[in-house]
Amino acid sequence: MNPSPTVAGESRSAEITRNTAETRITVRVNLDGSGKANLRTGIGFFDHMLDQIARHGMIDLDVQADGDLHIDGHHTVEDVGIAFGQAVYKAVGDKKGIRRYGHAYVPLDEALSRVVIDFSGRPGMVMNVPFKSGMIGTFDSQLAHEFFQGFVNHAFVTLHIDNLRGENAHHQAETVFKAFARALRAALEIDPRSIGTIPSTKGLL
Repeated sequence: MNPSPTVAGESRSAEITRNTAETRITVRVNLDGSGKANLRTGIGFFDHMLDQIARHGMIDLDVQADGDLHIDGHHTVEDVGIAFGQAVYKAVGDKKGIRRYGHAYVPLDEALSRVVIDFSGRPGMVMNVPFKSGMIGTFDSQLAHEFFQGFVNHAFVTLHIDNLRGENAHHQAETVFKAFARALRAALEIDPRSIGTIPSTKGLL
């Protein structure tokens, strides 16, 4: 079931609170923001990556997370992805007028990544990122997959992520998150030629 349509001219914003026995998370998004971020997950590198999403996606993003980091970062990163996906899904409304598809290539020194996104209404992800290191600071590189899978499952999008080359895991991750942000921004942009129209021949996304 699609959320309520966004009123024309109204800021596309949402707030989600997710409390479990493992994490307590609040995520606020404004899809028509200026890239401002207020982030506290307890995982420094993860905050850095979320900042890339805000800055390059032109999304105002507030993430406050209190998780069981004494175990590891898995639950926190996954649940932030889930809450972020829920917030984007709620904020985007009925998807009338959006471009729907977005893609981006982003380099950082030797690393290059490509991300393609479709606000299809169907969750699906293919991620091919052969990280050169298991840890980036205190961030387990495997958790990038968990974040994006959580987002995909709850934003109901199709997402393809490919790191085309890279030798430094920090660079690989940063190009992935920046490319995701740019692709997200492009897909959520309002197309002035399609105002009030759902970008699908089915008439529903």
